[in-house]
Amino acid sequence: MNIFYHSSYNINLGIFSMLHPFDGRKFAHVYKSIKKLPGIHIQSPDGQVKKEAVRTYTGEEHFARLNNKQFILGALEVPNIPLLPFWLIDNRILRPMRWGVAGTVSALRSALEGNHCWNMSGGYHHASANASEGFCIYNDIGIALQTVRQQGLVNPGDRFLIIDIDAHHGNGNALAFMNNRDMTLLDIYNHSIYPSTQYTKDRVDVNIPLRMGTAGAEYLDKLQNGLQKLQGGYRAAFIVAGTDVLESDPLGGLRLTLPDCLERDRLVLDRLTELSIPSVFLGGGGYSKQSATAITQSLTAFYQR
Repeated sequence: MNIFYHSSYNINLGIFSMLHPFDGRKFAHVYKSIKKLPGIHIQSPDGQVKKEAVRTYTGEEHFARLNNKQFILGALEVPNIPLLPFWLIDNRILRPMRWGVAGTVSALRSALEGNHCWNMSGGYHHASANASEGFCIYNDIGIALQTVRQQGLVNPGDRFLIIDIDAHHGNGNALAFMNNRDMTLLDIYNHSIYPSTQYTKDRVDVNIPLRMGTAGAEYLDKLQNGLQKLQGGYRAAFIVAGTDVLESDPLGGLRLTLPDCLERDRLVLDRLTELSIPSVFLGGGGYSKQSATAITQSLTAFYQR
């Protein structure tokens, strides 16, 4: 498995970090844990995704909102802080996210060569071309597909797959690909929490809503049944592998253990391998102190595959 990471993925706002439960330094913690594994090779994108690529994807109107401090703070779900300058938000939060988008682009290029890949960042599944919310500013999957199309690496009609195993429904991805039938969506999520947009849930091809407090055995059984509905023929699959499914997570409302989370990732990778579909695992959400541990255990189990 090709693993993508760069130190610029990490988000650090100092004292302002207390305003949101997301551990912006967890990528560094994972890297520290896996970098000495025998034979491991960790790759980095060449640089953050260019703002012009973002502008091309979003259009002028939404791109202008992405340069508005009040709009960005709302999308990040933190209060409007008068003394916090936009340049600091851009440098400490948006720039790391643009590096995360670049990681998704690099991982997709590698997947199109037939490799399984894991980008530690990315998975911004609440953003679309015209909206940013839920701590997701850029839709990295959409921008990545736009980029490889412009580079002639995919053809019209090539099919792709999104498997969203984050605790939250991927409303942004559903909206981004609402009218694109070359994209198949599988989404397993806590139906009782944000987001509540039914029309985006209706877009999902393999829709697996869960009740609040669903534990590992039921989750894994429903996920496996959903994965069996998938067939081959996709150029690549994106997996939004958020760790907010853990029982320790303050926002996900599910009750998976660390071993459950590893088995979840294993079920997905095994099914895609069986179907000969290269994968792009993405960071997604994860707000507990166990998040970095969950990512580390999956990467440790998969890095030689």
